[in-house]
Amino acid sequence: MNAPAGITVCVPLRIRRRPGRKTVVQPVPPAGADTAIPTRADPALVKALARAFRYQRLLDQERYASISEMAKGEKIDRGYLGRLLRLAVLAPDIVEGLLDGRHGDDADLARLMEPLPSVWGEQRAELCSSRLPRECGGHHNYLQISSL
Repeated sequence: MNAPAGITVCVPLRIRRRPGRKTVVQPVPPAGADTAIPTRADPALVKALARAFRYQRLLDQERYASISEMAKGEKIDRGYLGRLLRLAVLAPDIVEGLLDGRHGDDADLARLMEPLPSVWGEQRAELCSSRLPRECGGHHNYLQISSL
């Protein structure tokens, strides 16, 4: 019995040109299909969130004693690292909304790295009032997180 030499998989996709890079865009699934819906998440924002949570984990694991030591060890600017770490303390529903692409067009990385309140409810209120108006109507698309 002969084993197959290989398998060919055909995946419908589009290439969208963006400034400085190309992005693969998933096709919209047909009605009733049980597949993932394409996201509009900003790749730079997703990458920054991933880095922020990685750096926070390194601090939590005590691999670095301070932000200054980490900046030196990771060879990045200390000020940038401090601003980036602000993303690690965003409310979970805000992070999920950003990763799913459910944010206003002006909810950019620069705005999210600015100082925000540490209380999650205040973060939601500030972001909704200034940057995420379509998310914050009578109801919003963020998950509802209740405190225990």
